[in-house]
Amino acid sequence: MKSHIIHIQKWARSEAPSETDLYAQMLAEGLDPYKWHSNPQDVFPAHDHPYEKIIMVVDGSITFGFPIEGEPTTLYPGDRLVLPQGVMHNAVAGKNGVVCLEAQRSVK
Repeated sequence: MKSHIIHIQKWARSEAPSETDLYAQMLAEGLDPYKWHSNPQDVFPAHDHPYEKIIMVVDGSITFGFPIEGEPTTLYPGDRLVLPQGVMHNAVAGKNGVVCLEAQRSVK
């Protein structure tokens, strides 16, 4: 049975995380993260992926919308989104753009 549970974990500490720490955290989980960035207010139309997507925000912000599954959420530095395979989503980069680390996990 395919799970469509979207996991959002907000950064709990007052100080912002470093990119190095977030990268190390993802590596420790067996992930192979890569970095990407978007310009301010870049729009990503609704789409889905054939894999589980894990995103951690390094700098800036990004708002993800989930047209079928739930309410939109804005992620800030240190926040993490685990998006199951096949979940429709869209996104808009924040007013200062966004830098993220992202990894993919195959679904068996």
